[in-house]
Amino acid sequence: MRLLLAVLFVCVFLLWLCVTESDSAVQINATPESNETRSRSREDSFANMIDRALEKEFNETDQNESADPGGFNNSVTGQQAVLETVARVKSKKNDSKEEKSFQFHDVFNLDNENRVEDMPTLIDRKDNIFIISNLKSKYPVLQLDLRLISDLVVVIVSATCGGIAFAFAGQPVITGYLLAGSIIGPGGLSFVSEMVQVETVAQFGVVFLLFALGLEFSATKLRVVRAVAVLGGLLQIFLFMCLCGITVSLCGGKSSEGVFVGAFLSMSSTAVVLKFLMEKNIINSLHGQVTIGTLVLQDCAVGLLFALLPILGGTSGVLQGVISMTKSLVLLVTFLVVLTILSRTCVPWFLKLMISLSSQTNELYQLASVAFCLLVAWCSDKLGLSLELGSFAAGVMISTTDLAQHTLEQVEPIRNFFAALFLASIGMLIHVHFLWNHVDILLAAVLLVIIIKTAVVATVVKGFRYNNKTSLLVGMSLAQIGEFAFVLLSRASNLHLVEGKFYLLLLGTTALSLVTTPLLFKLIPAVIHLGVLLHWFPPDSPMEVRKSAKEVD
Repeated sequence: MRLLLAVLFVCVFLLWLCVTESDSAVQINATPESNETRSRSREDSFANMIDRALEKEFNETDQNESADPGGFNNSVTGQQAVLETVARVKSKKNDSKEEKSFQFHDVFNLDNENRVEDMPTLIDRKDNIFIISNLKSKYPVLQLDLRLISDLVVVIVSATCGGIAFAFAGQPVITGYLLAGSIIGPGGLSFVSEMVQVETVAQFGVVFLLFALGLEFSATKLRVVRAVAVLGGLLQIFLFMCLCGITVSLCGGKSSEGVFVGAFLSMSSTAVVLKFLMEKNIINSLHGQVTIGTLVLQDCAVGLLFALLPILGGTSGVLQGVISMTKSLVLLVTFLVVLTILSRTCVPWFLKLMISLSSQTNELYQLASVAFCLLVAWCSDKLGLSLELGSFAAGVMISTTDLAQHTLEQVEPIRNFFAALFLASIGMLIHVHFLWNHVDILLAAVLLVIIIKTAVVATVVKGFRYNNKTSLLVGMSLAQIGEFAFVLLSRASNLHLVEGKFYLLLLGTTALSLVTTPLLFKLIPAVIHLGVLLHWFPPDSPMEVRKSAKEVD
């Protein structure tokens, strides 16, 4: 068909040349009126021929249906949706000539009033804002969400400025990322419009952090601490749930709320702790390996905790909850077994193939490494496990090959970028005004959490016959509430397990805990020195003292 169309075009073009030469020969004898009529006739004929040819090539089935009368009803029925009233937000326009009072936010307002490419937004009756994700049009067009681009620019630049400021002050850059996010977030200057979209993109930070951790995974070293990492990690979660459940019951509250608080407090911040261990280059130390093993166990237990929440909330029976937890455990074991088989068969062959294809540049290998990480993480999430577990497992699969270090070098810049973006997005959940108004009760709660978590974790580690120093270091490293606790808290709120002032207390405590975590790490050398003075553990040799000062400080 296309060959015939090309021949048709050539014939028409030759015919047009012949007619043009003929017209030039008789142009002197022709009248202006006849020349104009003949020219219009030729143009109409040529245009009609082109139009008919295009109609045959591109029929109506190649065009997107812009308006299907029954499409809306079919979508509502297929998605089991509920009809609600929403309001469509129009683009801002300065129609009025009245002078407005100067506002500080207007200086940094990134909304261009003349921009028509922005995605339309909808607001429902609960004041929830929705961004249109798939704008229907008759023809395929490139669709851009410029507000999301503006928000990402604001977050990245703010995180960079915060990191630079704290680096100059000699403080951990993690604190700069968190505070920068809190300033630009809804609790601060409200520079970010699309919170959900930014936080979704920033989730890649945790994925690549754990992928890089898996690449540095040493089965030999972790095998030494597997008992305390697996059994000790599970024992920590169980102890927190029991202690909090009993305490809340004695205080006259619901035991289910106490059990949830225990599970909530047992989660530590994987991203913040890993970032600190990587910056100080103490991942391969003994307490670093125990800490990492415990964090990995906590990530594996996330799926089980999610299955436990409906039982605590009273929305499902005990039998149904046990079945759900058993299903999650079976899926976890099956998933790990399949990945182990693939890591010994397909993964080495795949990496060598990518190396051979990337002889001139590492671009393809870098892309393949990232794609492999995201694929395994996506499969883990689809099985009801977690993205964090899948990304860590992907790194471990590559760590068994000879290309682990090369892969780490390729993904390290990507990891650093998204890690900063993720920490800044976590900072956006921190409302500075709320923390300031309740700083007394929240500081007391954070201090209580630090003391209890350090004591419980150190006791558990000590129970596995580790010395006092290692136990204390692991306890202090895990003495914060993790960022994933925000997700657990939101889920518990939806199940009406935690509501009202108790919800705000847990939310503020988690936020302030993340902010103070870098400061807690800075206190570790002083605590170790105090422990030596109080004879809690014997002093180190001069060589170990110099090594510890270099690693920790």
